[in-house]
Amino acid sequence: MGHTRPVEQREPSHLRAVGAEPETATAGRATVGDGEALVQELVGRARSGDMQAWARLYQDHFDGLFRHLRYLTGCPQLAEELVQESFVQALCCIGKYDGRSRFSTWLHGIGLNVARHHWRSQRSTAKAHARLTAVQEVQVQNGLGPDRTMLAKQRVAMLYQALEQIPEHLREAFILRELEDLPPAEAAAQLGITTNNLAVRASRARLRIRKLLADSASGVHGEGSDG
Repeated sequence: MGHTRPVEQREPSHLRAVGAEPETATAGRATVGDGEALVQELVGRARSGDMQAWARLYQDHFDGLFRHLRYLTGCPQLAEELVQESFVQALCCIGKYDGRSRFSTWLHGIGLNVARHHWRSQRSTAKAHARLTAVQEVQVQNGLGPDRTMLAKQRVAMLYQALEQIPEHLREAFILRELEDLPPAEAAAQLGITTNNLAVRASRARLRIRKLLADSASGVHGEGSDG
């Protein structure tokens, strides 16, 4: 369980939501190439105490869970910590996995609960800035100049500040659908709701976030005009 992957520094696709250049929505999404049948076999062996099988599950699903949690938190370093906690929890309760959903969906649901605990303990919007300092090098690596890098950082910070100000059930729907770009059925399964409810929540979240971002932009412009 001490395995650690290098922190991946790529431009988050959710920068589209605040006006940055678009990125292919599914680029880099992790898949388990051996198929769900092998995954279920590994799960069965892990339930019986086969730690080699668990290590294989950990290796195959690490990247996907890391990306999932990076979207949920906005910070690669924090996502790395929450991945470890999520896998520990998954190992402790793997006997409860009944196979009715894909293992990755079940695992990401555990990650979502871990992220929920984080969100609830980090209510101050000021902390969003501290968490998002890890985004600093992303645009530089993509060839952007310092001015555009700063602008993109500000947009990310504003987005996550807005996310912290809306109800949890709306925030989660927005992140899973708009930022992580999960299919509706998969996102709904993680949240334990119908796809119709998911669509309603995501729509309401978009409206609230647009208003919060507009209000924030108005405040910035107003402050600038005072001088």
